Parts: sequence; C-alpha cells; structure tokens
Amino acid sequence: MEENEVNYKELIINALEAREKAYCPYSNFKVGAAVLFEDGKIYTGSNIENASFGGTNCAERTAIFKGVHEGNREIKAVAVVGDTNAYTYPCGICRQVIAEFVVDKNVPIIIIKNENDYIVKTFEEILPGVFSKKDLKG
Repeated sequence: MEENEVNYKELIINALEAREKAYCPYSNFKVGAAVLFEDGKIYTGSNIENASFGGTNCAERTAIFKGVHEGNREIKAVAVVGDTNAYTYPCGICRQVIAEFVVDKNVPIIIIKNENDYIVKTFEEILPGVFSKKDLKG
C-alpha cells in the first residue's frame, strides 16, 4: 500500500498522541499505536500495565481490539511509537494479533521515533512466514 493510499502523517500524529495516554507505572515506557481499518477510521491505543505483568496490554492490541469491537476485520495500516530515540517494533504477540486481521502481506507498519523520523516496513518484513488462519485454508 502506497503512502498516497494511507495518510502516514495522520497515523503518526494519532500514535504520538496515544503514547501520551499510556498507563505504565512499572516500566515507565510509553507506547502508542494507531491502526487504520477497512472502515477508514483510525483506532488508537496505548500500553496499559498491570502489577501482574500478564495482565498488561500493548498499545497495538489495545487499538486493534477497539477496531475489531466496532465490527472491523481488516487492518490497512499500523503505526507504533515507543522510545522516541530508537525505533520500537511491535512485540511478538502484537505481530501475531496483527496477522489475524491483515489480508495483505504488504500492509504498511509505520515505526516511529517522532513526527519526522519514521520507517515503513511491510507486515511480511516484520513477520516473515506468518502463521495464520488464512494459511490453514486449502
């Protein structure tokens, strides 16, 4: 998907704003995400920590679950920002959750330091050889 098909700047700004809403009293590591779905809406999320670390939810999954709850099933793009001095990629669990809702291995994943410093990878680049329900159909 080309940049002219996805408004990268809008996703980046939304992810940066979501980062500021993070609840991270244990790690003090804020993460924000913005996910564009097939309905054209951007759903945002931040990481939400818990004293029982298993109860913690990542920013990407927060945003994805919000969009899925609203009836969406197809991710068009994902933007994520964590450390503003280094690129923060989605964790393994988030990559697998993204895999559940992408229908195109070329979906852009925008990895952000700040509004002007970001890289774009395809979903396949960040999770090659993905395991998904789509791969099980035959």
